[in-house]
Amino acid sequence: MYIYKTAVVGAGAMGAEIAQVISFSGVPVLLKDVDQARVDKGLEVIRKIYQRRVDRGKMTPNEMEQKMMLVTGVTTYDGFKDVDLVVEAVPEQMKLKQQIFQDVDRILPESAMVASNTSSLSISALGGVTKRPHKVIGMHFFYPAHIMKLVEVIPGLETSEETTNDILSFAESLRKLPVRVNECPGFLVNRILMPYLNEAACCVQEGAASARQIDEAMVEFGFPMGPFTLVDNLGFDVCREVVFILLDAYGSRMQAAAIWEKLYNLKRMGAKSGAGFYLYGDRAGQPDPDLDTVLQELRAQQQGPTEFSTNRVVLPMINEAIRCLDEHVCTAADVDLSVIAGLGFPQSKGGILHYADEIGLETVLKELERLTKTYGERFWPSPLLKRKVAAGHLGKQAKKGFFDYTS
Repeated sequence: MYIYKTAVVGAGAMGAEIAQVISFSGVPVLLKDVDQARVDKGLEVIRKIYQRRVDRGKMTPNEMEQKMMLVTGVTTYDGFKDVDLVVEAVPEQMKLKQQIFQDVDRILPESAMVASNTSSLSISALGGVTKRPHKVIGMHFFYPAHIMKLVEVIPGLETSEETTNDILSFAESLRKLPVRVNECPGFLVNRILMPYLNEAACCVQEGAASARQIDEAMVEFGFPMGPFTLVDNLGFDVCREVVFILLDAYGSRMQAAAIWEKLYNLKRMGAKSGAGFYLYGDRAGQPDPDLDTVLQELRAQQQGPTEFSTNRVVLPMINEAIRCLDEHVCTAADVDLSVIAGLGFPQSKGGILHYADEIGLETVLKELERLTKTYGERFWPSPLLKRKVAAGHLGKQAKKGFFDYTS
């Protein structure tokens, strides 16, 4: 199905950037929100993205205006009657999203598809409130959408193969790297990301290392930014919503470190609020008594010293990635593509499963077993990892692990 006209519902930062990406590919897009002020703010985000391209000499002012003409801000669904694809990009609240899906379902032509930019909510539950569940799909862009290449494409229980293929093709037409992910809570990237962020937070609240020290260590490991800089940029409120979804789905191994809720209750939402794990704006670099108080309270409950190491924060990512493979969420190659393109995992290491093969799966297993004894069942090795090691599929040195090294 060729997509001639699109709409994005939700003119916040993410929705506006998705609309910009679509308009940049030459496809007309309606940008809808509940009032004109929000629509105007979204349009301004789009104009600023294009203006930066003009300033860098990548686009002429005339070309910018032509692209802007492809974006129409609206506050009603009146113009949706000939739309081929709607991308919903509102906050991560199931009831809100379901209401939007019901609203657009009544107006759109029968052939139209509806995609959600949700990062973790059930696509099947969204499709279930419509009369077109075969046309409903997940299309999860990564922030910032105009820069990040990865798009997770998630079919629901009733999504047709035709819809899936159409969205994969459309994502490619947007110059993105689409990865098909079978539906599960958190999909792929957030399932792998959250154990990493959470273990880093555990290290800080235990006093094993400071946020700054951990960020520096992970940048040295090869990430473009450390876990706490990333959290502060994503926003505590956004991360918290995902954490609760994963906890509800996967149980205690996704239990959040206590510091998350402590800082959330202090309304430290990250860079956008002026404070998260770090201070921003006029307070940047100044003493942080509020954070110091939280850390003192948490560390007073700590029994004995703990350690920080790159293994302690990276191995939970590897373990969760292996669980995704075991559940047939996606392929090993797609895991590695996704963590490089979506998380900034060091490309020099080939992706997270190539990295596991490089250091040896027996080593990964032994270290996870040691960490399980020290810190608890959140490190419990995945069944597939144990099977691989038992079968002698030990990684690159054995010429067989998650990839084949015989050629």
